[in-house]
Amino acid sequence: MGSTVIATDVAEDRGPRLRADARRNRERIIAAAREMFVEHGAEVPFDEVARRAGVGNATLYRHFADRNELARRVILSVLERITERGELALAEEPEPFAALRRFAHGATEERIGALCTLMSAGVDKTHPEMVAARARLEHLVETLMERSRTEGRLRTDVGSGDLLMAITQLTRPLPGMGGCVVNDRFVHRHLDVLLDGLSTPDPTPLSGTAVALGDIEQLAAEHEGRPSGH
Repeated sequence: MGSTVIATDVAEDRGPRLRADARRNRERIIAAAREMFVEHGAEVPFDEVARRAGVGNATLYRHFADRNELARRVILSVLERITERGELALAEEPEPFAALRRFAHGATEERIGALCTLMSAGVDKTHPEMVAARARLEHLVETLMERSRTEGRLRTDVGSGDLLMAITQLTRPLPGMGGCVVNDRFVHRHLDVLLDGLSTPDPTPLSGTAVALGDIEQLAAEHEGRPSGH
């Protein structure tokens, strides 16, 4: 095992021929970190992430200088995966509300609620890649919801922030339950109940006002005493 890891670490430095191997190692590390952050929270030891990814510690540190950098890459990976799934749904589904439902279930499968602790773990939310990824996701969700409203299937008094905050709450690990295992039994069922509550006709009037993603970011910034990312 030790000799294999050393060979992998050295091989990554041999030039262009093995750059694909280095990329694969990076992707394996990000995937392993995402799984472990979901299962155990943001304080997972680096050596445990390396072990799950099947690489040596030196390889991990070569790609990610510290925990914050790794957490940022995990968040970006999840945002990109969610957005790509939503864009595919928008292109493939004949009805906008069906695309919105498919996007919501895809975002649920990515366990965005379980990854929320990463957002408050020292990750730079104003990093250009983070800003761009959030903007792309926000544009997608706004498009899905606006088309669903135009279709007459989505109530008019909800915003993109309402939907994503609800998905986040549904996918947070239950206290004392060790990750998301228990949630798996119920989350998609409960999401369908939520989506039916967002549809028309004759919805129950909501209290308060519709929430956009920017409103959530502004509230988070105020809570942390920092400038907004916008």
